[in-house]
Amino acid sequence: MNTPQPTPQPTPEMAQRMANAVRMLAVDAVEAAKSGHPGAPMGMADIAQVLWHRHLQHNPLNPQWPNRDRFVLSNGHGSMLIYALLHLSGYDLPMAELKKFRQLHSQTPGHPEVDITPGVETTTGPLGQGISNAVGMALAEKLLAQAFNRGLENGQNLDIVDHMTYAFLGDGCLMEGISHEACSLAGTLRLSKLVALYDDNGISIDGHVQGWFTDNTPQRFEAYGWHVIAQVDGHDPQAVHAAIAAAKAQARSPEGKPTLICCQTVIGRGSPNKAGTHDVHGAALGAAEVAATREALNWPYPPFEVPPDVASAWDARATGAQAEGQWRARMAAYQSRYPQEAAEFERRMQGDLGPAYAQGLHKALAAIVAKPDALATRKASQNALDVLAPLLPEFFGGSADLTGSNLTNFKGCTKAGRDTWGNHLSYGVREFGMAAIMNGMALHGGFIPYGGTFLTFSDYSRNAIRMAALMKKRVIHVFTHDSIGLGEDGPTHQSVEHVPSLRIIPGLDVWRPADGLETFVAWACAVERCDGPSALALSRQNLPQLLSDVADAAKVRQGGYILSDMPGAQAIILATGSETSLAMKAQAELASQGLATRVVSMPCTNVFDRQSEAYQDSVLPMGLPTVAVEAAHPDFWRKYVGRTGMVIGIASFGESAPAPALYAHFGITAARVCEAVRTLVHRHLHRQAKELPEHIVPSDN
Repeated sequence: MNTPQPTPQPTPEMAQRMANAVRMLAVDAVEAAKSGHPGAPMGMADIAQVLWHRHLQHNPLNPQWPNRDRFVLSNGHGSMLIYALLHLSGYDLPMAELKKFRQLHSQTPGHPEVDITPGVETTTGPLGQGISNAVGMALAEKLLAQAFNRGLENGQNLDIVDHMTYAFLGDGCLMEGISHEACSLAGTLRLSKLVALYDDNGISIDGHVQGWFTDNTPQRFEAYGWHVIAQVDGHDPQAVHAAIAAAKAQARSPEGKPTLICCQTVIGRGSPNKAGTHDVHGAALGAAEVAATREALNWPYPPFEVPPDVASAWDARATGAQAEGQWRARMAAYQSRYPQEAAEFERRMQGDLGPAYAQGLHKALAAIVAKPDALATRKASQNALDVLAPLLPEFFGGSADLTGSNLTNFKGCTKAGRDTWGNHLSYGVREFGMAAIMNGMALHGGFIPYGGTFLTFSDYSRNAIRMAALMKKRVIHVFTHDSIGLGEDGPTHQSVEHVPSLRIIPGLDVWRPADGLETFVAWACAVERCDGPSALALSRQNLPQLLSDVADAAKVRQGGYILSDMPGAQAIILATGSETSLAMKAQAELASQGLATRVVSMPCTNVFDRQSEAYQDSVLPMGLPTVAVEAAHPDFWRKYVGRTGMVIGIASFGESAPAPALYAHFGITAARVCEAVRTLVHRHLHRQAKELPEHIVPSDN
C-alpha cells in the first residue's frame, strides 16, 4: 500500500503564524461581510494547519485528482476556515474572492458549495450531513480499492485507489441524529480510512452546551466500533499531528477502524474578549475586537494581507504536483499491466456510461416489453435492474432494511458487508443516513448509488435529497408503496402529500410510472441524467401493461405524452402512476356513451415541464377541459387543469383497509372520472353557447 509521509513540521513559531493567517483571514472576511461565523475557524486553525500542511494529500493545481484525500468541513457554518485554507494552499481562489465573502455570485458563499469553489468536496451547512457524506466517500474508496487495486507485483505498487477521507465536525453535527445513523454504519463497515476531527469547544449558538448536550462522545464512538483518540489539545500542533499519524497507521491494519480525534479547543481563540463564548460563534467581532485580536495574535498586517514567508510556507502546489505525479506514474504502470481495468476505472471516475450501456439499452428495453403480465411497478423496477445492472458495473444499490419490499436487489448482485466487496448494501433502518451516504458516494465518483425505502419515509431523508438536488449529483431514490394502494398498513404508511412535495424540490426528477415500460424508461433517464438526482415512486399493487412497443419509450422520455387519443376529443384525462390504467377505463366507458377523450400519461412532471412550450401545448391544449387523477394531494395538478378543470385526489390521510376498498372509499374510480369529465364538458359547452355582447359602449358619466 501507498503510505504518504507527512510534510516536515515547521518551527513552532511558523506553525503559529500559519494558523494565525487562517484566523485573521476568517476575521477579516466576516468583518467585511458583517455576517458569518468566525469562532470555528479561529478555534480550529491549529488543527487545520497540521492536517492541511503535514498530512493532506491534495494538489491545488488539480482539485479533481482521483486519488486525492477528501476533506469535508461538516460544520459548514465555519466556511471561512476552508476558504482560507484553499486560498493559502494555492487553489484558484484569489484574495479578491475572500473579500467578497457571502456576496452575490462570489466563490465564497455563506456555506461551502461544491462546484462553486475549487477544492470544496461537498456542500455543507445542514449539520451532520457533511460527516455522513464523508462516510459515503470512505465507503466508495474502500469499494473501489477492493475492485481495482492489485497490491505489489514484482516490487511495484499497483494500488491506484488509496486515499484518506478527513472530516471536521462540531457539537451540532453530533447532536443531529443523522450522525448516529451514518457513524454507526461506518464502524460496522470498518471504514478505516475515515478520520473525523471533532472540534470539542463546548459552545453552540445558545451558549455552553452542558445544558443540552452531555453525551460521552468518546464512549459513543467506541460503541460504534471506532478508534477514538480522546482529549487531544487542539491548540498543540504536535499532539494533533501525533493523533492523525496514529489514525493513519491503524487505518492500514487488518482490523482497522474509522478514527475519531476529540480535539479540545477554545472557540474564537485569539479574541481577547470573546474567545470561549457563544458571542463569537455567529457574528462579526466588531472593529474594536478585530483590532484587539490583531494585537493579541501579534499580527501587524492590514486586513487580507498575508506576509510572504507565511504565504510561501502554506503554498502546497509543488508538493501537491509531486504527490499526483507519483500516483500518475503508478497509474501508468497499472495501465500497462491491466489496460482494461485502467480504462474502466477512468470511465467510472469520469461518470461516463460507456458504449456497453448504449449498445445494450435497446435489447434491455425489448426484454422488458416482452413481459406483458400485470405487475407492480416495484417489481417492474427490479426487472429493469436485472437488465440494466450487467451494463452498469458502477451501480451500487441498497435499501433501508426493506430489500424484500423495495426490490432493489437484482440477479447476480453481491451483498456488501463488513469486510466483503459487493454492489448491494443493507443500510439498516437509516433512511436519512442512507441518503446522505449515497450523496457522498456520488461526490467521490466511481458509482451510481441508489437506495430504497417506502415513499412515506422519504420525509426522513428529505433534506439529503434536497442536498443532492442542490449539488446536482446523480443519486437515485427508489420509493415503493407509493399511495393508499399499499392497503392495510394504514395512514402512517400511505403516501398522500409526498409525491407532490418531492416534485417541488428544484432539480429533482420525480417519476411515477404506470407500467413496466414507463418504469424502465424512468430508470434509464435517471441513470443517464448527470445534473441531478431522481426519485422513482413505485406501486405495491399490480398494474396492467399499457405500452407494448419499444418505440413508445421515446414518448415516455418526454415526461408526459398522449397515451390514447380519439378523433374529436372533447376533454383530457390526465393521470400518472397507478391511476393511469384507471384513466384508460374511464376513456373506454365514456366512449361507449359517445364522448371522445384523450388520455395523457404524465410519469414525470419535472421532465414534461422542461419540454418546449409547443410540445406541451400539443399534449395539453389549453382549450380542452381537463380532469387530472392521482391518489395524492390534488393541489399540485391545478397548474395543468387550470381554474376551470377538476382534480380527483386525496386531501386527507388514508385509512387501513384493502386497496380496492380504499380506492372506492376515496372516490378514485373510473366512474368518478367519467362523472367529472361529463360535468366539465357540459360546462364548457354551456360557456361556448353563451351569447356575449361584441362590445360595451362606455358611459358618458
